[in-house]
Amino acid sequence: TNVTCLPGFFFFFVTEKCPKSLANGFQTLSFSVILLFSLQHSSVSSLEFQAGGSKGWVVPPENDTKIYNECASDNRFQIGDTTRFKFRKDSVMEVVEKDYKNCNSTQPKFFSNNGNSVFTLDHAGTFYFISGASGHCERGQRMIVRVMSPQESLPTSPAADSMLGVF
Repeated sequence: TNVTCLPGFFFFFVTEKCPKSLANGFQTLSFSVILLFSLQHSSVSSLEFQAGGSKGWVVPPENDTKIYNECASDNRFQIGDTTRFKFRKDSVMEVVEKDYKNCNSTQPKFFSNNGNSVFTLDHAGTFYFISGASGHCERGQRMIVRVMSPQESLPTSPAADSMLGVF
């Protein structure tokens, strides 16, 4: 009966003899730590990616027609990120997979020809982009962007899991 308060990691077992102020202090501390970890893991920051890097959205060289997809696959896109398309005398379109594979530009979901277009990746899944200029898609000016779901983008580590009570 000497031990009256038994603090756990986030949950505190309080006996009848534990002073209310001490028990409330432990509970407040527990709540604060949980809130801190929740806010840290739910922080949202979006990034902007530029299609084609410093060269912009242009027809790739004949020997490098997969350059856009190789660059896109090196990045981890998240909901809220944006892709900027800079170009001259061209356009960019978001299309469905079938139209991407066939370089069909007749029914775009998104179209821009202003030379400096920003497209927001607003949901998890796959986005298909092609050039709307005649013959450019067939020459490799097209790109697939895969956006991770929120579950895929959470960092996981044994230390983080144990801190969050995941066992």
